Amino acid sequence: MKNKGYVISGIQQMGVGVNDLSEAWEWYIRAFGMDCRIFEEVAEARLMLPYTGGEPRSRHAVLAMNLQSGGGFEVWQYKERKPKYPAYETMLGDLGIFACKIKVKDVENAWQYWTDNGVEVLGKPVDDPAGKKSFFLRDPFGNIFHIVGATDWFMNLKKISGGSYGGVIGVTDIDRALNIYSGILGYDRIVYDVTGTFEDLAPVPGGKGIFRRVLLAPARPFHGGFNPVFGQSVIELIEAKDREVNKIFEGRLWGDPGFIHLCYDIRGMDNLRKYCEEAGFPFTVDSQQSHEGNSFDMGEAAGHFAYIEDPDGTLIEFVETHKVPIIKKLGWYLDLRKRDPNKPLPTWMIKSLRFSRVKSRQE
Repeated sequence: MKNKGYVISGIQQMGVGVNDLSEAWEWYIRAFGMDCRIFEEVAEARLMLPYTGGEPRSRHAVLAMNLQSGGGFEVWQYKERKPKYPAYETMLGDLGIFACKIKVKDVENAWQYWTDNGVEVLGKPVDDPAGKKSFFLRDPFGNIFHIVGATDWFMNLKKISGGSYGGVIGVTDIDRALNIYSGILGYDRIVYDVTGTFEDLAPVPGGKGIFRRVLLAPARPFHGGFNPVFGQSVIELIEAKDREVNKIFEGRLWGDPGFIHLCYDIRGMDNLRKYCEEAGFPFTVDSQQSHEGNSFDMGEAAGHFAYIEDPDGTLIEFVETHKVPIIKKLGWYLDLRKRDPNKPLPTWMIKSLRFSRVKSRQE
C-alpha cells in the first residue's frame, strides 16, 4: 500500500515471546508450516530499552515463514532472564494482541486436521458476523490463534495452513484506535462493525461477554517486494463493553511470553516517520537514528526497524529490509534498496527462499 510516500507490503511477522525457542519453533513448524528460516541470531537487544526494563537483554530470535503464504513468526526467547508469564488469565478484550489470525484454504478441513493431530481446538467452526466460518485453537504454550479462510496463496506446498493473517487486538476505544490501524496501516475498509455477544467468540477465555468488534481490511490491496508471499491481511479490533480490562503485558517486558508485536514490511522509513509523528504516534524506537542512518545488522539480514504504540500501548513494528538472504549456502543476498518498492520481486526469487527450509525433528 502506498500512503504519504511509504509502501506497506504486508505483515512480515507476528512476534511471539516464548520460554523455550527450540520447543516452540518445532511446534510451529509442525502445526503451521513455519519451516523457512530467514534469520536466526543470538545477540543483545540494545535498542528496545523502553520495553526491556531500561537495559539491554540477551535474546535468541528466529524469523521463520511458511512460503505457502502469509506473514511469518519472530520467535523470541530471553537468554539470561527467566521469562515472566501473565499473573492472570488473558481474556478477550484485554489490551494488546489477544490472538494471531492464521490463514487456511478450507476451515472445516483445517479443524478436522488439527483435531485429529491432537491440537487443542477451541470449539467448532462457526460463522462470524460476515458469514465466514472460523475457529480458535491454543498452542501448548498458551497462545491463541484464530483460524480463518483466505483465497490468496503463493506456493502450493500441501500444508494445512499459511502463516500470519492479522491479529485480534483488544482496545479501549475502537474509534481512537482507527487512527493507527486505518490511518497509518491502511486497513481502511470496514468489513463489519457490530456490538453484542457472539457465538464464534464464546469458546475463548472471556468470549461470552459483550463486545464491539470491527473487522478491518485494506481498501486497496497491499503490494510491493515480498507481497506475493505475505499476501493480504485483516485486523480485528475488540472493545469490551461489560467489564474492566487488563493490559496483557502489564508488569512484564517485551519478549515475555505472548504476542509481543505485529510487524510490517515497509519501504520509505523517512516518510513513514514523518507521517506517524504528524498523526500523533511518533516512533518510540528508531534504529535508523540510533545508527546514524546505517543499516541495523540482524545477522543474516540487515535494514532499519522502528516501533510505534497504539493508543493502548500495543507495539507495531516496521521493518525496512535492505539485505535478505536468498540462498545462504551460495552467499546470495538481495539488496532491496536498488529495487522499485512498488513492484513485487520475481516469483522465482521468492521461491528460492525454500532452500532455507528447516525440517521438523519428526520428519
